[in-house]
Amino acid sequence: MSLKNAHSALVRQVLLCCNNQPLVYARTVIPEKTIHGAQRRYANMGSRPLGAMLFADRTMRRETVQVSMLPAEHAVNQYTNTGEPIWGRRSVFRVSGKPLLVSEYFLPELLKFDAAGSGCCQKE
Repeated sequence: MSLKNAHSALVRQVLLCCNNQPLVYARTVIPEKTIHGAQRRYANMGSRPLGAMLFADRTMRRETVQVSMLPAEHAVNQYTNTGEPIWGRRSVFRVSGKPLLVSEYFLPELLKFDAAGSGCCQKE
């Protein structure tokens, strides 16, 4: 999996939280050549969810998903210090044939999280 010949790129980093608890860290790399023409909207997402934009794009194709585990000794950072491994996945999405690399890391706190009792993600 690579972004061949990508010399310049836009990097978007997002931290998904609930009650100020980081649960998922996501990083998207969008090569400069991808954000021209109709795909310019990917450079101006603001706070809009990338997933919603990608899955609404009829030209989008997702390549193979790679799953890996970041060992505990490499997982301690500003978002978690539990000393537990972090699972992640990444894949290249293509919009009109142009690539975006999306990586998501599921922080250990996500596995301990009780969404039903937290008040997060509930519709009123």
